[in-house]
Amino acid sequence: MLSVCIPVYNVKVGNLVKDLSDQVALLNVPVEIIVIDDHSSTDFNDANKIALANKATYIALPENVGRARIRNMFLRYAQYPYLLFLDCDSAILDKQFLANYITEISKGEKVVCGGRVYSVTKPRREKVLHWTYGRKKESKPAAERQLKPNASFMTNNFVVDRKVFEEIQLNEQIKGYGHEDTLFGYELKLKGINIKHIDNAVLHADLHTNKVFMDNTESALRNLAEIIKTMGEDSDFSEDIALLHYYYKLKKNGTLVFVKAVFIMKRPFMRLLLCAGFASMFYLDLYKLGYFTITVNKQ
Repeated sequence: MLSVCIPVYNVKVGNLVKDLSDQVALLNVPVEIIVIDDHSSTDFNDANKIALANKATYIALPENVGRARIRNMFLRYAQYPYLLFLDCDSAILDKQFLANYITEISKGEKVVCGGRVYSVTKPRREKVLHWTYGRKKESKPAAERQLKPNASFMTNNFVVDRKVFEEIQLNEQIKGYGHEDTLFGYELKLKGINIKHIDNAVLHADLHTNKVFMDNTESALRNLAEIIKTMGEDSDFSEDIALLHYYYKLKKNGTLVFVKAVFIMKRPFMRLLLCAGFASMFYLDLYKLGYFTITVNKQ
């Protein structure tokens, strides 16, 4: 019935797979666990091979293929009609985690998102930016996510009908980190495919440092600029992304030139503060708007 699909890069997933396999043993429906390693370093690769023996199918790729392509590759190996995608840095919180998804599958749901939460314990300063962003922007109950189901879509923890995923795959033209899930959610919307959000969250167990978080944020903004370059000023798409909403608003009233000029002058100081752990979401949003403005206008 269900293929659990875990793309891995430089993370040890033994505990995650053990928790899942313990739940599989209690179910009365067929479930498989598949791990595809996106060319991790030898230490991680060897550790995962040992930890996953007899618990999961393990495929190690000879080269790194990226976030979108590796997820699409699971169609080659998964044998069941529903695919559950989980990020490798997830931790299972609910002993009924798999059973909860199987209940939704039994109702005929095509795409189901479980959500993501972060620890209540504040981390060290060098990781506080990712933690603050996750707690304030990503960790939302199902009822809130369901208000804008496509805009709230994330690839870290979701089930999809195989036929749907064969028709609408992640866009492999998006390289690096970020917004492959945004585009996937939007394409589901265009096809009229409903996304159901439920409270079946996993814990985001591996926080990035402030610097890595900022690098990933900038990568995501470059990807968003590429999407806009291809798609054009699609008002329907921009409605689901607050950054684009404000960008087009400022573009319309002619103030983007001012935003760009100020950001170019202030960018080094702003990035320095954010990397140092100044975890203001308003300040981060200003940085993102400025970075996106100079990026999209370069293209």
